[in-house]
Amino acid sequence: MPKKKTGQRKKAEKQKLRLKEIRSREVPLADFPCNAPMECDKCERKQKSRAFCYFCQSLQRLPICAQCGKVKCMLKTGDCVVKHAGVFTTGLGMVGAICDFCEAWVCHGRKCLQTHACTCPLQNAACLECERGVWDHGGRIFKCSFCNGFLCEDDQFEHQASCQVLESENYKCQSCNRLGQYSCLRCKTCYCEDHVRRKGFKYEKNKAIPCPKCNYDTSVTKDLSMSTRSHKFGRQQQGGAADSDDEYGGGYYGGYSGAGTSSGYSGYGGGDDEDSEDDDDEDYDDDDETEEDSDENETEASEEEKEASNAKDDKTNKK
Repeated sequence: MPKKKTGQRKKAEKQKLRLKEIRSREVPLADFPCNAPMECDKCERKQKSRAFCYFCQSLQRLPICAQCGKVKCMLKTGDCVVKHAGVFTTGLGMVGAICDFCEAWVCHGRKCLQTHACTCPLQNAACLECERGVWDHGGRIFKCSFCNGFLCEDDQFEHQASCQVLESENYKCQSCNRLGQYSCLRCKTCYCEDHVRRKGFKYEKNKAIPCPKCNYDTSVTKDLSMSTRSHKFGRQQQGGAADSDDEYGGGYYGGYSGAGTSSGYSGYGGGDDEDSEDDDDEDYDDDDETEEDSDENETEASEEEKEASNAKDDKTNKK
């Protein structure tokens, strides 16, 4: 029979599990010391924590370590690569290097110098929208809450507003025609219950199913406010009948709408058609009258010419 655990042993095991969870927890990108907010001492402009000011290139009075986040190095730790005489040191006496990824100071502690470059959270931190890195802008770096991609301060809200849009025109699975119950917010695709699971792969219980394409955790489609991508073409109507005369008529085939309305809706406009026919008849009568008047004027002119020519002939005969 195994011995019963004492209260002290149970407490020690619980504390051990709690410390393990704390170490393995996922820290938000905004809480890392290398991405902490900083205000320049000279120009007083807010920016991401970095070795030199992005705007005026001035050195900060109290640099912050990008790994441990400390401002003051205490001699009691005994981990310092650069030995200092006093009990503590600050400023340039505390720093040991500048990270190439996050452009921030790293203290001269051995552990920070050895581990930060490999575990820096801002490696390849290029914005998804503007494709700018840490060295190209002065703001902080954030992550999209849907696709987990890097975003700068200028584009974070604009990107997240349009991130939940599928690349297809419906919510159907990409491999079959069934409704996609799971959606990958990184690939912008939907998968059904059968095609989201890969053969020969073991899935953990009570955890999100990874995407079969990019291995990113999928989400249930009904729990998201997903929308589909729509395509607008030239002759497609975009919101009812057209009101202005400049547009292509009131229907889908606007160029031919006039021919259809004159013959199709005769019951609503019968009186107008009769009035238009009467007007046409009056126009034809006026044209006939003008033609008759012109013919009479021509006959009168020809008779006068004949009389004048006869008078000339009589005069010549008398002579």
